[in-house]
Amino acid sequence: TCAGDLAKLGYDVTVFEALHELGGVLVYGIPEFRLPKQKVVAKEIEKVKELGVKFETNVVIGKSTTIDQLMEEEGFEAVFIGSGAGLPMFMGIPGENANEVFSANEYLTRSNLMKAFRDDYDTPIAAGKKVAVVGGGNVAMDAARTALRLGAEVHVVYRRSEAELPARAEEVHHAKEEGIIFDLLTNPKKINVDENGNITSMTVIKMELGEPDASGRRRPVEIEGSEYDIEVDTVIMSLGTSPNPLISSTTKVWRQTAENVSLLRKRMDRHLKKVYSPEEMLLQELLQLSLLWELVKQVPKVSMNI
Repeated sequence: TCAGDLAKLGYDVTVFEALHELGGVLVYGIPEFRLPKQKVVAKEIEKVKELGVKFETNVVIGKSTTIDQLMEEEGFEAVFIGSGAGLPMFMGIPGENANEVFSANEYLTRSNLMKAFRDDYDTPIAAGKKVAVVGGGNVAMDAARTALRLGAEVHVVYRRSEAELPARAEEVHHAKEEGIIFDLLTNPKKINVDENGNITSMTVIKMELGEPDASGRRRPVEIEGSEYDIEVDTVIMSLGTSPNPLISSTTKVWRQTAENVSLLRKRMDRHLKKVYSPEEMLLQELLQLSLLWELVKQVPKVSMNI
């Protein structure tokens, strides 16, 4: 969005993509059954290319090159950072390093981008016969429905009630309609493995809702003595993401902390900037259309200071 709008204003724009295929989360994060890649995403990318935007794939900013190098050595006058929040979170419970534990990011990338669901591809993925997806957001629904299509019985394990599920109501509806089982007011305590490190089951505990926490939702509280085991052979953690520190740690002019992002928001309208961060993208997962709008709003600021 930012690249296309800047190109329309007459600027010479280059997009650097870390992966081998363009499209970002639209390609590797959202399953084909929800967003057709060739019919929708590929056509949008071609439209941007027709505007004169250049694309370079397999470039990891912070390793292949840095923002400082782009500006000081390669002649770029401004940089817009749209890298998203791709670093997965885990629970830190025993057994989480077992062979068949995936982050939702990895699981969806293997299936969507690397075509693990196709027999003519060699991408390894643990299809599993009984899969637990831990979490209740839109990404959890995507992971659950993907695992279902790979032949598994799928359980969504979520520590609050259905009313608190952060996923959109229609996503929950579609998951239920397809046969996804929801184990609500349930929270993992331990992933049990055999002598080879393979999952045999997951120990969970029943929860009840207490007083509201800082998010405004009622805080889940463990019910003492209610632990039991769920027989599963694959666990997918979908607990949210945070920004990868690779860019911030290799960039002199930009440091990403909650405090700096807050200051950035206040200063953007007062000072000329050369490096831009879509702070909403970095701090929370937004619906893709909302996210695109946040990027659109940054274009005038970038353009003004080039």
